[in-house]
Amino acid sequence: MDDLTPKEALDFSELGFDTAAVRAGTLRTEYNEHAEALFLTSSFCFKSAAEAAERFANSEDFFTYSRFTNPTVTMLQDRLAALEGGEACIVTSSGMSAILSIVMSALNAGDHLVSSRSIFGSSLNLFATIFSRFGITTTFVDPNDLDAWRKAVQPNTRLFFLESPSNPLTEVSDIRAIGEIARQVNALYVVDNCFCTPALQRPLEFGADVVVHSATKYIDGQGRVLGGAIVGKRDFVMGKVFPFVRTAGPTLSAFNAWLMLRGLETLSIRMERQSANALKIAQWLETRPCIKRVWYPKLRSHPQHEIAMRQQKLGGALVAFELEGDTPEAQRANAWRVIDQTRLCSITGNLGDTRTTITHPASTTHARVTPEARAAAGVTEGVIRLSVGLEDPQDICDDLARGTA
Repeated sequence: MDDLTPKEALDFSELGFDTAAVRAGTLRTEYNEHAEALFLTSSFCFKSAAEAAERFANSEDFFTYSRFTNPTVTMLQDRLAALEGGEACIVTSSGMSAILSIVMSALNAGDHLVSSRSIFGSSLNLFATIFSRFGITTTFVDPNDLDAWRKAVQPNTRLFFLESPSNPLTEVSDIRAIGEIARQVNALYVVDNCFCTPALQRPLEFGADVVVHSATKYIDGQGRVLGGAIVGKRDFVMGKVFPFVRTAGPTLSAFNAWLMLRGLETLSIRMERQSANALKIAQWLETRPCIKRVWYPKLRSHPQHEIAMRQQKLGGALVAFELEGDTPEAQRANAWRVIDQTRLCSITGNLGDTRTTITHPASTTHARVTPEARAAAGVTEGVIRLSVGLEDPQDICDDLARGTA
């Protein structure tokens, strides 16, 4: 982009993560502002008709129209690419639009993809219902059964999709091992890194081709705006995804990008504190007699604890637990009672906030998933998802104690 000048000619791959989170991608106008500028404009002007023609012909490299490129959005993209260790990034209007953009850019009618069955409910519906209408089929597999990934491959398999840790049970998969299978069959390997963020995990270093985010969650970090991100090699991100996003229009607004730039400055600090809080709360939950099971990667009881500690810097801020109950109806009643008796925790389907949130996945985030798919993913009526924030963890334990006595 030659309209603005980079603040510094630095290689942020040689600097610390926190330095890149604060300074990578910064551009300055002729006014030499210190904070990143917010460019609330739909279009950009040109000195002549010839310049306009040139810039529209090379819209990747110039600011012409904010559906294509925008200076504030570009700063966020460059910063996220630096943090994930990728060559390029495209941000989108939401996490789901990011996944949509990847698949629509990489696959054609008649292609097949293999996905973990333990993914966000909307991702499941997108793969199973919407893409199937356009001739793109999906096979869902146990994310930790490597033989299942191999056996699911078909001659027309073009993409592997993994979410690790998963929503809501924090299942952790061996990113490197699945990536080796994907490379053997020449499939694009996409990893959803929403719940760790690059502060705790960098899937590209473990063999992923593309990282996808719901930036709505921890990247913003304060529950303010929606956004998504796609990070990977330049030839895919700019050669395939950018033309789709430019044409179809699931672009991120400059205002949302500006807020997320602010959020990234505290990403590492937030993830460290929220992970520490989550571990304390998860350990406390394991002592409650009415709780059947607790899922948190840092707990030794977690089935993929060793893999998580090999891939992740910390355990993350997501905790799931299951209430006892003789029947699904009893489990739901017990789970709803716990949720309804909280006073501090926010009852909402969102996560990644500085405020602790609590939800019942089977009736909210995964309500549109078939009962069979929920059962296969282990999302029973007794499961509660807790996204731990920055409050004093003892206060959150006390809040949950009312319903788990």
